[in-house]
Amino acid sequence: MNVTEQTTKKMLVLLWLAILAACGGCQSACGPARPLIGITSVYKVDKENDSASTLVNFAYVKAVAENGGVPVVLPTISGEEILQRYVEELDGLVLIGGADIPPLAYAEQPHETVKIMPMQRYNFERRLISLWLDSGKPLLGVCLGMQFTNVVAGGTLIQDIPSQVGTKIKHRGYHKVKIDPNSSLAEILDADEAFIYSNHHQAVKEVGKCLKIVARSDDGVVEALERVDGEFGLFVQWHPELTDDAEHRNAIYGALVRACAARN
Repeated sequence: MNVTEQTTKKMLVLLWLAILAACGGCQSACGPARPLIGITSVYKVDKENDSASTLVNFAYVKAVAENGGVPVVLPTISGEEILQRYVEELDGLVLIGGADIPPLAYAEQPHETVKIMPMQRYNFERRLISLWLDSGKPLLGVCLGMQFTNVVAGGTLIQDIPSQVGTKIKHRGYHKVKIDPNSSLAEILDADEAFIYSNHHQAVKEVGKCLKIVARSDDGVVEALERVDGEFGLFVQWHPELTDDAEHRNAIYGALVRACAARN
């Protein structure tokens, strides 16, 4: 390649970088940027190889992205400065599913079926939820995310549905839930019942502060909560990101993204 060709190549690279920069600026000047949505993660320890991993089911990432958000996976690092940056810079948050919360967190001894999450995740997420609730920013809790928020807000959990409630409803699979017609969830889904996919053995018992029950299954198990202080906070015991019903999935994740955009 001669000097002229090298110069031309450099000019083209610089031009491409300038176009990218201009596009970024145009997004800010000509329209709102897509909101940044944090997604919590599973902390998995591999004792055999003395290592650990940050894991997220891609369904969460896809559901956020398809509804106009920019997904940002959050590793379970508990430094206060990092937590504060998450809360300050993210527009919304999705709390994902996972293993069980330590029952001592709500003053109970563990049931024999409880499989406690790593303390690395517990300490990180407990603090993140507390800070996020104080921030008033939009929040979506899924499965464990609903249970964890309830515990942080001072509530308690049913530790094992099959042995403490019964097996009338199979909570690992598809089943129906009834929705409070005066709830935001009913407005989001435009329905007072839904056929949902869930995968859990625990559930909300006593409801935490600033939360209200907005859906139950036929066995009385709490299936959804909402914040009552005017901020967008929706918590569902099921997994909308894993359902075959795209309209249902997009209604819930779309509501989170719209709440973020409206707040901005």
